[in-house]
Amino acid sequence: MINITLPDGSVRQVSEGTSAMDIAISISEGLARNVLAAKVNDEVIDANTPLTKDVTLQLLTWNDKEGKSTMWHSSAHLMAEAIEALFPGVKLAIGPPVKNGFYYDVDFMEHSIAESDLERIEAKMKELAKQKNAFVRKEISKSDAIAYFEEKGDEYKLELIDGLEDGSITFYTQGGFTDLCRGPHIPNTGFIKAVKLLSIAGAYWRGDSKNAMLQRIYGTAWIKKEDQEAHLHMLAEAEKRDHRKIGKLLDLFHTQEEAPGMVFWHPKGWALWQVVEQYMRKVYRESGYQEVRCPQILDVSLWKQSGHWDNYKDNMFFTESEKRTYALKPMNCPGHILIFKQGIKSYRDLPLRYGEFGQCHRNEPSGGLHGIMRVRGFTQDDGHIFCTEDMILDECVAYTALLQRVYKDFTRYEPCCALKLMEIRFKI
Repeated sequence: MINITLPDGSVRQVSEGTSAMDIAISISEGLARNVLAAKVNDEVIDANTPLTKDVTLQLLTWNDKEGKSTMWHSSAHLMAEAIEALFPGVKLAIGPPVKNGFYYDVDFMEHSIAESDLERIEAKMKELAKQKNAFVRKEISKSDAIAYFEEKGDEYKLELIDGLEDGSITFYTQGGFTDLCRGPHIPNTGFIKAVKLLSIAGAYWRGDSKNAMLQRIYGTAWIKKEDQEAHLHMLAEAEKRDHRKIGKLLDLFHTQEEAPGMVFWHPKGWALWQVVEQYMRKVYRESGYQEVRCPQILDVSLWKQSGHWDNYKDNMFFTESEKRTYALKPMNCPGHILIFKQGIKSYRDLPLRYGEFGQCHRNEPSGGLHGIMRVRGFTQDDGHIFCTEDMILDECVAYTALLQRVYKDFTRYEPCCALKLMEIRFKI
């Protein structure tokens, strides 16, 4: 017998090999119908996994973040199954859950998928979901995993397997579809009551532009159709307020392929920028920050010293001159420290607060770029405080108040509404 401690502190004694789903059934048939996964000692697992020792257990439903994530992960597998059925010979890459849904990256080979294909895939997913096929986990050796995907001719899965240790590889099968996956998954496909495929995007394999361009299909799935309809309505309303549309409508800015992830600010947009920047300068002055300005290009030795080279070099831009390697700064921190190091400082000079509207560049994956929200070139309103240890608490309190003040000023106006910001231009 083993002891199972539930979230309310109660303990159930059950036979070794009992699953979380068995425990859910013993509590209530209604509860069992809603259990999507289980959290055992803070690890999310399949609800049907046998329990072999004393554990703490939480039954996860749609009301839990991990429950939703498990549902969306399983929905990605269901979509992959539907795609394989409709487009034989495709090659599958990865299909994780994301916020409010899921995606799968697929190499469609000769076929270039279009928006019209989404309805076919969606219909096939609904058909497969009704079969209520169980998600079955199987531990498999590395050699067998390689043999399986070599026979399928799926080089993306083979590359993933190459980086895995033997003894840590698992497959999941639902119906006639098998995929390389760590899990966990929902008990069966029947839990997916409502599904909607949303969009198609391009994505380089592993985010590297040197690799093949795949097609990424985004979707969302829900256990109740009315919940899905409410979510889709929210997405439609958000689409109306998309900052990229507003930027074009108001002639504020644009982006284009010649400078991916960089923003071209038009006269009206730059006027709006200046309003915000001058507002922040006023905040600087009132809060004791001194504005500084640092170079955009710094010798790579500095980035090695700061640790950026070891941890961040893949996301940095580099250039060379006179046999020296330089980097475009991805953040302002090292420059501010170099300013502080100039000259002798006394404790009487502290705290010293530096602020900068520093232009930074980061080599973000092209597939992740999004309007002016995810870019490669941006201005970071960045501050650093140099103080003694006994000043830290007071500085944190002061900065938190400053942060709340700034957000309060901006949230008085409708989010993403540039016109409202333009209205306050002459009031600052």
